[in-house]
Amino acid sequence: MNVPDDLKYAASHEWVRVEGNDVVTIGISDFAQEEMTEIVYVELPEVGRKVAANEEIAVVESVKSASDIYSPVSGEIVEVNTALTDNPGSVNESPFGDGWIFKIKLSDPAQLDSLLDAAGYRSSIC
Repeated sequence: MNVPDDLKYAASHEWVRVEGNDVVTIGISDFAQEEMTEIVYVELPEVGRKVAANEEIAVVESVKSASDIYSPVSGEIVEVNTALTDNPGSVNESPFGDGWIFKIKLSDPAQLDSLLDAAGYRSSIC
């Protein structure tokens, strides 16, 4: 199971990568995509939408189930990964790379401190 040390994690299995200028990239963890199996559809949030931490923001569907994706932080959606429309399997193939789901401009960067580090996330899934 891949749990990169340079990311933050939510207990709901989203990862957060700080990009700079208070923008973060968010996707689902390797554990989450593996549990879902073959992902066939990703419902993306709208760019410009303001979201609160822990708000349902997207949906990922697999051949096995559908799962809500939650925003680990508050802010405004500034970009979505439109490539997932044609290739939702990228979430399975590269959950920390091409399979990212959306980017948020943080409204409260201090919220990052409440997320799990890699060791904490590993402990939560074992």
